[in-house]
Amino acid sequence: MSERASGRVDEQPDKQPDEQPGGQAGGQPGEHPDEQPGGRPDEQPSARSDGQADAQAGGRPHGQSGGEAGGRPGEKRPGKPGGGKPGARPGGRSAVERRAAHAVQRVTTLTFGRYQSAVVRIGFAGTWLLFLLRELPHRRELYGPDSPWGWDLAEQLIARNGAFTALMWSDSAVWFEVVYGLAVLSSVLLLLGWRTRTMSVFFMFGVLSLQNRSIFMGDGGDNVIHLMAIYLVLTRCGQVWSLDARRAARAARAAARTGAATVVPDRVGPVLWVLSGAFLLVGTVWDGSLPELWLVFLFWGMWIGQGLWWAANRYASDGETRSLLDIVANLVHNAALVVIMAEVCLVYATAGWYKIQGSRWQDGTALYYPLHLDYFSPWPVLSDLLASNALMVLVLTYGTVIVQVAFPFTLFNRRVKNVLLVAMMLEHAGIAVLLGLPFFSLAMIAADAVFLPTNFLRWLGAAVSRLRERCFPQPRPSGRSAPPGQRSDSPDQPRTLVG
Repeated sequence: MSERASGRVDEQPDKQPDEQPGGQAGGQPGEHPDEQPGGRPDEQPSARSDGQADAQAGGRPHGQSGGEAGGRPGEKRPGKPGGGKPGARPGGRSAVERRAAHAVQRVTTLTFGRYQSAVVRIGFAGTWLLFLLRELPHRRELYGPDSPWGWDLAEQLIARNGAFTALMWSDSAVWFEVVYGLAVLSSVLLLLGWRTRTMSVFFMFGVLSLQNRSIFMGDGGDNVIHLMAIYLVLTRCGQVWSLDARRAARAARAAARTGAATVVPDRVGPVLWVLSGAFLLVGTVWDGSLPELWLVFLFWGMWIGQGLWWAANRYASDGETRSLLDIVANLVHNAALVVIMAEVCLVYATAGWYKIQGSRWQDGTALYYPLHLDYFSPWPVLSDLLASNALMVLVLTYGTVIVQVAFPFTLFNRRVKNVLLVAMMLEHAGIAVLLGLPFFSLAMIAADAVFLPTNFLRWLGAAVSRLRERCFPQPRPSGRSAPPGQRSDSPDQPRTLVG
């Protein structure tokens, strides 16, 4: 009981509960009221007062006064009850210090938002993949040698802004096809969660290479994908709903059957790591392809980090090195998740406040005009039907501004936040249909998903699993089943090297 009062928890870096941003260990079974990013933190698991906690932590029987514990029986000391300042243990730390230590330990030992980061990974990888497949017949006109934004113009612009794109390494059509194919392949593998750490780097490589080659070909959705591709590299987005998680679960079941927690030999990881290093070396020395020093440190730093992670898993899976790497990875992941949430709030806040300054948004007619543009009217009959209803145009125009301006402030109230989250997703679904911007809408919905409640995501994952089992029934593996209450995607299972 003293450990709980002092703010310590029993989680180890490799054994953590299914907790998300704002979540707490020790909650009621089946309830995760504060596992949502941006959700309002609830009370600590212990419902006792500070005085009761301090009394039990100090070794006094429950109900005994501070004077009785510190002096002769029946003698009461003058002063405040408890013999010290409120909220502080005699000779110990104050309540603020204990809470701060508890928060630091949670941030360093827990991976917050595992389900949210997984759905963001799936959403953006799927959106970029669909875009690449849709533009496959026009890829050369958009980003390749046949683009109106020619090689000379792109070279001049990149020399001025210092943007990274591998398409400027060579003007060969073959090289363009290689980069485009790599972008498609990395999107598929990141969507499936295969070697997530490595694929997130290749995903970022493909996104930056194509978008920075022809910056005038994109829209708002491309900008969001551009940013999220960088942030995903810093997250541990493959701990659930991925092939990596399934591989780790199989290794855990095998270890449970044999009774030995051994690291599964990984042959694919080292090969992939060596190939990535060779590719990076060629990009670094080939005609100064990485002129920016920060890019060199970024790519090589990630490559070295993955090598250290492999070595720690292979030779020191239970040592201090592995624990240190886990702490660093948790810190980076949690910080990146906060940045993603802040980015989404910034997008909506700036969009809403800029709209307020426009006269068409002020008089409630802004939605009327794009509905009459051919470029934004894939369904002319539907657009005319909506534009003919003045009340509906007014409600949708004002509603858009209100939702975008108010959303960042609703993070302080979970229920209101969830309502506005549904409203924003429906708004983007309407934009996809009415204005013909499906990829922009998909990108924004994927960004909004970082605020989805964890209970809903778990329910969604279970529903998809049941549907998959009905459509593709598989025989259950023989052997001892997992203990009751142990989830197949729990993070206390051994991970397999790179990825």
